[in-house]
Amino acid sequence: MIVPAGHYLVLAAALFTVGVVGVLVRRNLIVMFMCIELMLNSVNLTLVTFSRVNGNLDGQVLSFFVMVVAAAEVTVGLALIVNLFRLKASADADDVDALRS
Repeated sequence: MIVPAGHYLVLAAALFTVGVVGVLVRRNLIVMFMCIELMLNSVNLTLVTFSRVNGNLDGQVLSFFVMVVAAAEVTVGLALIVNLFRLKASADADDVDALRS
């Protein structure tokens, strides 16, 4: 049984919507960070879906590069969040200006 490409695209759109809502609504940096990763994963799902539909590997290769960039983003982002938590004892997005000094 083959799942139609539209099902994958609907799932990717739903994941992206959940990620956008999470970034806009929540103020905790860790939750916002996870929502950004969720949006990147939904884009990867879309790339792989279109790659499968078109019958080439270009979308899968691009998806691999997005995962590499996301891994680097996780490293830098979590380091900044840990530094903010050490300075202010909270991971609230309103305290990000404390990292300027």
